[in-house]
Amino acid sequence: MNPLLEVEDLHIGFRTDRGVIEAVRGISFAMGREKLGIVGESGSGKSVTGRAILRLLPENAAVVARRLVFDGLDLQKVGAREMRAIRGGRIGMVLQDPKFSLNPVMRVGGQIEEAARIHLGLSRKAARQRGLEMLEAVRIRDPERVFAAYPHELSGGMGQRVMIAIMLVAGPDLLIADEPTSALDVTVQMQVLAIMDELVTKRGMGLVFISHDLPLVASFCDRVLVMYRGEIVETCRADMLDKATHPYTKRLLEAVPVL
Repeated sequence: MNPLLEVEDLHIGFRTDRGVIEAVRGISFAMGREKLGIVGESGSGKSVTGRAILRLLPENAAVVARRLVFDGLDLQKVGAREMRAIRGGRIGMVLQDPKFSLNPVMRVGGQIEEAARIHLGLSRKAARQRGLEMLEAVRIRDPERVFAAYPHELSGGMGQRVMIAIMLVAGPDLLIADEPTSALDVTVQMQVLAIMDELVTKRGMGLVFISHDLPLVASFCDRVLVMYRGEIVETCRADMLDKATHPYTKRLLEAVPVL
């Protein structure tokens, strides 16, 4: 079976007045329709890797890879128009904090409808129905009320569910979740993770779960990539993370507070 995503020898640098600062240094990995965790401390290159896949880095970024292939498509060669269709269509991305990701002057329903109309070509009526179905899919009890609400009227957990609903409207094959639960309290975290797990499993999607929370990734993902200073230093099964051998991974595990 062909992998869903192939990344080979990926380098990401940022051009600055002091020269090029290399954020990712030659990483390689492949994944299928599974839950792949990417962990590491802040600045290790996790988030820029996810954004590079979707070509969402700023203009001063230089992205070079031997292979960057999604479901047979070379993401380095597709045109801007085709990439816009892939981004949000076949690959979705859930960002860290809905307060900064949702449009504050648009109602939630309008934002979901917009995604459905752009990526699925639906009429306004059909897009509304699709949006309500997605809100139900992420376990929002009163989808009509949330559909008509503005983002500031929602709690953090509700806003994150809305973000997931928007990203799932087009039925993507791959979902990249960048610290999707770090702004939530522990109880809401578990609820959001359960929703993502159920949706990914039911729809047969791939999930890249970016986090600095090792215990969370170990309990939620199938495999884990550990990144340090722009490199992958260890790859292992999530349920074997406590048996990791690399000194950096061991130090990360030792840094987890024990209550």
